[in-house]
Amino acid sequence: MSNSRNIALIGVPVQSGAGRRGCNMGPAALRTAGLAESLEAEGHRVRDAGDLDPCPFEEIDVEGNARHAGETAAWTRVIDRAGYAVLEAGEVPIYMGGDHSLSMGSVNVTARWARQQGRGLSIIWLDAHADFNTPQTSPSGNVHGMPVAGLCGMPGLDFVYEGIERASIDTRHFHQLGIRSVDTIERTALVAEGVDVIDMRRIDEHGITRLLTPILDGVAKRGDLLHVSLDVDFLDPTIGPAVGTCVPGGATYREAHLIMEMISDFGLASSIDLAELNPFLDERGRTTNLLVDLVSSLFGKKTIDRAA
Repeated sequence: MSNSRNIALIGVPVQSGAGRRGCNMGPAALRTAGLAESLEAEGHRVRDAGDLDPCPFEEIDVEGNARHAGETAAWTRVIDRAGYAVLEAGEVPIYMGGDHSLSMGSVNVTARWARQQGRGLSIIWLDAHADFNTPQTSPSGNVHGMPVAGLCGMPGLDFVYEGIERASIDTRHFHQLGIRSVDTIERTALVAEGVDVIDMRRIDEHGITRLLTPILDGVAKRGDLLHVSLDVDFLDPTIGPAVGTCVPGGATYREAHLIMEMISDFGLASSIDLAELNPFLDERGRTTNLLVDLVSSLFGKKTIDRAA
C-alpha cells in the first residue's frame, strides 16, 4: 500500500518513575495482544527491537524530591541511543512503556532528530495530568509527574540529560489534551511557559474536531515532525482501567479513536509513546486491547474508506 510505514517497536519496561509497580509489564502485554500483527495487517512493516535495559547505573543525589533519579537518567540515555538509531534507519519508533518518564528520552531524541533535518517538532500529549512538576515542587517525588517540565527546560531536571544532548522544545507547539488533574504550582508554570493546555472542559464544550484540526493544520503547514504521547489515564477509567493513576472523566472510546483517526488522515505521526499501561490492573486485557486498536487507527485502520 502507498502509505506503508516502517515501524520499530521499542520495549521500555521502566517503572522507576511511577509510584506503583506493574507498568514494566506493559511491553510484554502489548506484544501478547498482537500490536505488531495488527499493524502488519494494515500493510506496515514492523520490526520488534526488543526491550531496552538501563543497567548498569548508579543512583545520584539531586536537589529536591526525585525518587530513583539515577535509574530514570539511565533509562533516558538508553532511549536516546535506541531512538536515534531507529529514526536514522527511517523507521517510526513506538515506545512501549513503562511509566511516562520514558518521554523525557523519546521526545527529546525526536526533537534532536527534527532539528538535524532542519524541521521543527510538535507534540500531542494525551494525559489526565499536566506532568509539569519538578523535584522542587513534586509532592511525591515520582518522576513520571515531571516529563513535560523536563522537556520544556524547567530547572532541577538537568540530571535526566546527563551525558546526552538536551534538545530545545518550542512550548507553543506542545499541545496537552484531556488534562483534568493539575497542581496549583503546575498551573501557574504552564501558563508562564506558554504550553497549550486543552483540558476536558474545553473538549466537552467544543469537541475534539474543532480543537484538534487547527493543531494538525499547523503541524502540516510548518512541516514539523509530530510526536504523539499517549498515557493510559487519558482514557476514562471505565474503558481504560489498567493504570495506577486513574482520574474520572477522561476521554471516551470514540473521542480517543477520533483523535487517532484525525492524526492518521494527516499522515503526520513520526514517533509514539504508549505510557503507564499496568497489565496487573487490567480487566481481561480490556485496556491493552484498546491500546492496540488505537494505535491501529493511528496507522490507518478504517471502518470504511471515505470519499475525498
